[in-house]
Amino acid sequence: MQPRNMSMSGVVDLAAVKAAGEAKAKAEQARAEAARQGGPAPVPPSALVIDVDEAGFERDVLQRSAEVPVVLDFWAEWCEPCKQLGPLLERLAVEYNGRFLLAKIDVDANQMLMQQFGIQGIPAVFAVVAGQALPLFQGAVPEAQIRETLDQLIQIGEERFGLTGIVVDADADTPAPVGRPAGPYDALLEAAMSALDAGDLAGAVQAYKNVLADDPAHPEAKLGLAQAELLTRVQDLDPGVVRKNAADNPADVTAQITAADLDLVGGHVQDAFGRLVETVRRTAGEDRNAARLRLLELFEVIGADDPRVTAARQALARVLF
Repeated sequence: MQPRNMSMSGVVDLAAVKAAGEAKAKAEQARAEAARQGGPAPVPPSALVIDVDEAGFERDVLQRSAEVPVVLDFWAEWCEPCKQLGPLLERLAVEYNGRFLLAKIDVDANQMLMQQFGIQGIPAVFAVVAGQALPLFQGAVPEAQIRETLDQLIQIGEERFGLTGIVVDADADTPAPVGRPAGPYDALLEAAMSALDAGDLAGAVQAYKNVLADDPAHPEAKLGLAQAELLTRVQDLDPGVVRKNAADNPADVTAQITAADLDLVGGHVQDAFGRLVETVRRTAGEDRNAARLRLLELFEVIGADDPRVTAARQALARVLF
């Protein structure tokens, strides 16, 4: 892993290259300042995993990276591989006991950070050590590979930058979660999530449909059903074959629809929307309607409030009317 510099001024600058010695000096200066103030206070294990946004990136990532490697987990609610990788990274953050800090970044709410890191698909994992960015891996990789990567990252932090990590108070009390009254569909929604975790897509689809049978507008069930149906459609596909068919047969509506499903599952939201808008533009009749309906289904997966959905709806309207 070769580090790439990130500016400490608050503007991410992945293209700049500075000497590792300069970054190490900044880290040492930050630690010296902390020592003058009595040293860093121990933190509870729950503080090893944080949510980060664009406004707090300098404080929570760049500045913290002067004392501990910060691992960045770029994720989204609709991304199923993210739901597998995220909990694993959170567990490892606690297990490594302060040797790295995990910062979770929701790409839907932080588009600028996603662009600045040049991320093409999620989940994507980077690290920042002493203000320098390191690309780690993309996708839901095996735990053994993740551990090996983390070990290398920690070694780089210690040897090149003298990062010693965070002091953790394992006995610190953590606040209890605030309870809420059980809703009328909580059991069904929990059953759907359990089915998804177990790989039972048919069971998840049915559980969401059971909610929608009583409440057709239930937002969580609509979103969950759209996601589960998407995963059902792509679970047995060969991505290489699908993409070759779409490239070789641009007029084949079925090939384009199937490729759009894969685009979305892989995190290439705008590619999926653009592919289907273009298919609608150059087709007519039943073919056009099939592409339009699939596009509307994919809008449900992402959510109506997402700016990419708004832009794609406008593009769809232009080609339809």
